Amino acid sequence: MRKTVPVVTAFVTGVIVTISFFFNEHTTLIGKVQGGILQWVTIIFGLALALGMVSITRVNFNKIKRKQEGWFYSVLVIVSVFVMAIPSALPVSWSPMFGRNEGSLYYWLWTRISEPMMATMFAMLAFYIASAAYRAFRARSTESTLLLLTAVIVMLSRIPMGEWFLRLFNESLPDWVNIYIMNGFNLSVQRGIIVGAALGAASMSLRIILGIERTYMGKG
Repeated sequence: MRKTVPVVTAFVTGVIVTISFFFNEHTTLIGKVQGGILQWVTIIFGLALALGMVSITRVNFNKIKRKQEGWFYSVLVIVSVFVMAIPSALPVSWSPMFGRNEGSLYYWLWTRISEPMMATMFAMLAFYIASAAYRAFRARSTESTLLLLTAVIVMLSRIPMGEWFLRLFNESLPDWVNIYIMNGFNLSVQRGIIVGAALGAASMSLRIILGIERTYMGKG
């Protein structure tokens, strides 16, 4: 039963949601069933989020209890999770500090702590990207040379000084880079990647619906 019920549930819900895309969700029975399934997905997602909070609390609490290396960071994790989650879930009618509106505790912590930390992380990441680009963009072959020249031109067109430098050669050169490289070659490659990812997602969904893929049950 523990194997059969999840497989049957995945098959039935997957088939209903797939077929319902071809029918009106407001006037047909299968469309209304799909709406109910999507509501249950939202409910399960909320329960999974709550379960994640319980799990991260338990894991970090065990580290604190055993005084493992870096246990102080576990204290910060637990405090941050509950300080951000609990006030944001409480109604604003109780206090202006609750909720997620401007002036709330959640808003203050997000704009004063979370956003600066994210900006710092991405600023540090830029140096790693530059280091990786230096190792990758080496003119070892014709293809790598073209990649190097294209990357240099695109990076120059993205900064004011580089755009000014490109306009010295041709006034419309930055626009040409944006039209033909970014919206031409680059966009076509991105669409190819998206199509490949969509086909992969469709094949994985089909394997789950047919019961071939069962890793979501904790087994291969």
